[in-house]
Amino acid sequence: MKKPTSSLLLIFITSISFFTNAQGQTIDQVIKPKESLAHFRFLASDELKGRDALRSEIDIAAKYIANQFWKYGAKELSNANGYFQPIPFRLSQPPQSALIQLDTSLLKHGDNLLMMDGGSLKGKFELKIAGYGLEENLKNIDLNGKILVTRVGAPGKTNPAEILELGRKKQQWAKGKGAIGLIEMYHLPNTPWGLLTNYLNKPRLTIAESFDQPSSIPYFWVKDLDGKLMHFIDQNKSVKAKISIESKGNQLIKGRNVIAKIEGTDAQLKNEFVMLSAHFDHLGVGRVDAEGDSIYNGARDNAVGTVALINAAQYFAQNPPKRSVLLCAWTAEEKGLLGSAYFAENPLIPLDQIIYNLNIDNGGYNNTEIITVVGLGRSTADPLIKEAINHYGLKTIPDPSPEQGLYDRSDNVNFAKKGIPAPTFSLGFTAFDEEIMKYYHQPADEVDSMDLEYVMKYWKSYLLTAQKIANMKEQPFWLPGDKYEAAGKSLYGY
Repeated sequence: MKKPTSSLLLIFITSISFFTNAQGQTIDQVIKPKESLAHFRFLASDELKGRDALRSEIDIAAKYIANQFWKYGAKELSNANGYFQPIPFRLSQPPQSALIQLDTSLLKHGDNLLMMDGGSLKGKFELKIAGYGLEENLKNIDLNGKILVTRVGAPGKTNPAEILELGRKKQQWAKGKGAIGLIEMYHLPNTPWGLLTNYLNKPRLTIAESFDQPSSIPYFWVKDLDGKLMHFIDQNKSVKAKISIESKGNQLIKGRNVIAKIEGTDAQLKNEFVMLSAHFDHLGVGRVDAEGDSIYNGARDNAVGTVALINAAQYFAQNPPKRSVLLCAWTAEEKGLLGSAYFAENPLIPLDQIIYNLNIDNGGYNNTEIITVVGLGRSTADPLIKEAINHYGLKTIPDPSPEQGLYDRSDNVNFAKKGIPAPTFSLGFTAFDEEIMKYYHQPADEVDSMDLEYVMKYWKSYLLTAQKIANMKEQPFWLPGDKYEAAGKSLYGY
């Protein structure tokens, strides 16, 4: 019995190898170096001034990506605005002055107070405590004309990205209950208050509720590491705070994601989508480096990922897989994963039809013999990822720096939280070493500083990986025990 079994296994392996080689040859015929590198050089050029989501050059980049999608044959979504998904952003400037007098405590913006959002306000207002300020905490509470006071974040949500996202929701809930302000008492030990003030005491971009939304209600963080202020408010009825906010400006900004699709060939599977995504924004113009350069071109982060999407439009329009392909170029990733967050909450394709998200994002590379997949080891698609990468003579490794929390710091996490398996396909890195930091978020991150032969292998590995996943017989899913497995079962009705 062993000999036939071994023979069948050999035939199976040979068959897989044959199809992989055939797919790879087709990719090689379609994706040519000069054409791909021309896209790369334009998107990472000085003329685009680093693709800052707040600068006008971001619109040039968005239109360029949309035009390439159109040229290669990727289609518009019927419920989009052409190839674009418009996003209402609000740019919130720090106040000239913000003071809160609470009993004997004087809270001052930039010191023990951070004004996160909202407009000018003056007067004396009653405070009302409601736990963490979640929807269930606000039931049967009269907040009309009052300022809601809550703990920052929520149980199990303690990192800055999570609590900022939740804070935006608390604002909406509080405003809906008639509150005129929100104060979150910051008591978490994991991120020092000094780091927060350095990071947050500057203009901030957030998602507005609509394009004609007035300023949101004032929203503050108060330093309360020992919980004394929270205890004082809780123990005294009808506590009032004197508030004075001056010169707090807000500006509505119109952003846009770039979205396209390629219909699959299978009559049933074409209703399922493999979402290929990358952010196309970067840091813009900033501090001058030792070479006198102030343009943060973002070749690695993430023009290289954006070109992968353009290549995908070209390749899959000519070679559509069984499932449909959804191409998503996100804006404002560098401002807090905002473009992908907006799509996750306002999807143009029902999320339960998106069965996988192969995100692509980068900080840099220090090993051209590997590709690092942040999230490898978490879904049933893993063998196909390794097989595709191996075809180009490269090895696959998982995240080598899990302590950095990279999986939850890129656009993929907005979809993982919804239940969609979503790894991030990255250039090969084995550690955040000197070679990575030489280019990461630096003006030196330019096309000419990169190994372009390796970049071509990277792009082609991404396409082959996407093709294999889009042709899988079974829908890919989280491996048992993953922290997002329950969300996946809920989304897909398992």
